[in-house]
Amino acid sequence: MNYKFTSDKPIYVQLVDLFKIGILSGELALGSKLDSVRELAVDAKVNPNTMQKALSELEKLGLVRTERTSGRFITDDSGKIAVMRKELAESEIGGFLEKMKTLGFSNAEVVSLISELKEGEL
Repeated sequence: MNYKFTSDKPIYVQLVDLFKIGILSGELALGSKLDSVRELAVDAKVNPNTMQKALSELEKLGLVRTERTSGRFITDDSGKIAVMRKELAESEIGGFLEKMKTLGFSNAEVVSLISELKEGEL
């Protein structure tokens, strides 16, 4: 995983976002075992407490589960992943459409621009 942090939000929130994208995109396979908190913290060059907080947030979201004697695992609930992917896509598209609206584009114009760009690049 590529860890690049910015100063605009807390590192643990950025870690949650990175793991969430990794899980939703399939980069982190469903049901796979995560490294230990200490190993993940070393890889990310963050304090283990920061990594622990991020993993706890991922557990609250249902993206990670802890098995007492075995460690942490990515969820294997593909239905949950599908719902979360759709929600994330809707949020991203909504933000994009708001920006385009601010620039004076109608939804129809945005769709037309996307079609033109897609045809030109494929």
